[in-house]
Amino acid sequence: MASVESKEEAAASGTAKLWLALTPVFFVVLWSTGFIGAKLGLPDATPLFFLTLRYVAAAALLLAWMLLRREAWPRGWRVYLDLALVGTLLHTFYLGGVFVAIDRGLEAGTSALIVSLQPLLVAALAGVFLGERVRPIQWLGLVLGLAGVALVVFRKAGFGEDGLVPVLFCAGSLLAITLAVLYQKLRLTAVPLVAGSTLQFVFAAISGAIITLIFEPDAHIVWSEDFIIAFVWLVVVLSIGAIGLFLYLVRQGAASRVSSLFFLVPPVTALIAWPLFGEQLGVVELIGMAVAGLGVALVNRA
Repeated sequence: MASVESKEEAAASGTAKLWLALTPVFFVVLWSTGFIGAKLGLPDATPLFFLTLRYVAAAALLLAWMLLRREAWPRGWRVYLDLALVGTLLHTFYLGGVFVAIDRGLEAGTSALIVSLQPLLVAALAGVFLGERVRPIQWLGLVLGLAGVALVVFRKAGFGEDGLVPVLFCAGSLLAITLAVLYQKLRLTAVPLVAGSTLQFVFAAISGAIITLIFEPDAHIVWSEDFIIAFVWLVVVLSIGAIGLFLYLVRQGAASRVSSLFFLVPPVTALIAWPLFGEQLGVVELIGMAVAGLGVALVNRA
């Protein structure tokens, strides 16, 4: 009997290890499709209104799940303030900047590349705020990741006014998600994942609605087939699936190591965008992505 139980425990442990090993792969693929969904849906909607409806839909689905399962809610007003801050940073500001940048003409692959600089900021700040030690080999990997991203961004985005404004919006997104990762790791690791995600979307819907009313007086949506596909995908697969995996990974590992996965998002995004939108990949772009991938390998191996 004991041997049977030990075999079952070993099998369960093996399954858990396999899931933990595959979770980063699922996360990178799913997160990459978010830039594709934005590119597909934005021709038929203004970016901030699009996102606000996405937050409302995601919050409604998760609220229904919480009520059906009678899940417990966090206690204490400070936790709700923390969730409001992270929800606004992670959803309203991060995604808002990316969506506005793509709406202004920045390619999906290039926007993903700019935001993938996040690991450098996280690594630089994790030691100060979280007490995490970043080893020399990891710094080398982060620098390689930066170099690979820079190769592609400088070539694709350019330095003219039309190219600079969307880049600045993406830079704001980069800062927002970096702060969200650090604060999530610092303050919210003990909050139940589903309850925390639900409340973050509720606060994102509120802040998104306020920002939309202020900055997007011409807010509109055309419910075309492309928009409906993009909207459903972004709500179910991205807002619930990818964001859930992201928060799970932040809890399981060091912030700098989890953030290094963002270096892998641009090549996956570019590969998907190539046949769908005709976004070209030249030799320089492929070299840059390979260098970024090497940087990720060094960060995670260490």
